[in-house]
Amino acid sequence: MLNSLASGRRLALRITLLQLAVAALAGLGFLALGRREAVSAAAGAAVVALGTALLSMRLFSGLSGAGVVLSRLMTGMVLRWAVIVGGLLVILVEYKLPPLAAISGLVAAFAVYLLAYRFKG
Repeated sequence: MLNSLASGRRLALRITLLQLAVAALAGLGFLALGRREAVSAAAGAAVVALGTALLSMRLFSGLSGAGVVLSRLMTGMVLRWAVIVGGLLVILVEYKLPPLAAISGLVAAFAVYLLAYRFKG
């Protein structure tokens, strides 16, 4: 085994916290364009952080065999994407916030993966 369960939990927590920090930074960055844009960017990134948190809670809920872990991963991914797509629909359709800011926040939060796995040491 290459990684322990605790190492995976720490990495998932680090990624979620970094995504929340990116949500705050995206909100601050779009604040120059207006309050609605700032809220939209922060909400877009926060939806990704929420999806990541739900996936990691589902995946790292305990020790099991490989089949159980694979099914947890698959259900966690489905749950994550349902939260992200549902959250974006709420942001764009229900609250009618600016779509460019929301998608920019979403992309910024997903960019955290590139940095987190690159510098996971």
